[in-house]
Amino acid sequence: MKCPYCPSLDTKVIDSRLNQTGDITRRRRSCPQCEGRFTTYERVEEVMPLVIKKDGRREPYDRAKVLEGVVKSCQKRPVTTQAVEALVTRIEKKVQSYGLKEVPSRTFGEMVMSELQALDTVAYIRFASVYREFRDVEQFVAELQEPSASGDESSSMLFPFPSTPQEPQS
Repeated sequence: MKCPYCPSLDTKVIDSRLNQTGDITRRRRSCPQCEGRFTTYERVEEVMPLVIKKDGRREPYDRAKVLEGVVKSCQKRPVTTQAVEALVTRIEKKVQSYGLKEVPSRTFGEMVMSELQALDTVAYIRFASVYREFRDVEQFVAELQEPSASGDESSSMLFPFPSTPQEPQS
C-alpha cells in the first residue's frame, strides 16, 4: 500500500479489525520511511450483472441510481438512511445470488417495489407511481387496492430465474 505522505510503497499493517457486519476490514498502517500512520478500508469487490434497459441497451449496474430512486420515494417519511442502505444491499445480494450476467431493469424495479412495500407503504406508492408511469387517478387507485403479492417473489420479477430443481416424486 502506497503511503499517502511520502512516495514509499512499503507500509506495514499495525492493526486489523472487521466492522460490525463483517464485510469491511479496517487496517491501521504505518510507513517505516516517514513514520506516518493512516487507515485503509478493504472490502470484497462485488460484481453486479449488466442492466438491460427497456430499449434493449445494456449498461453497468449503478448503485447510486437505485439509492437515488429509493431516497426520493422515502423523502419526508420516517425511514432511516440505514434502512434505505440495507434495502439496496438486500436487492444487490439477491441479484448476485442468481449468478446471471445480465438482468432486466424491470427486475430491479419490481424488487425495489417489493422491498418498499414491506418498509413503507407511502414510499412504495410514490416509487410505483413513477416506475409504473400512472397516467390517471384510476391506475393509481387500482394500485392501492391491489392485494400485496408477498408470496413467491420470483414469479413477479418478469424474468426466468433459475430455481432449485424439484425432487421427482415416486
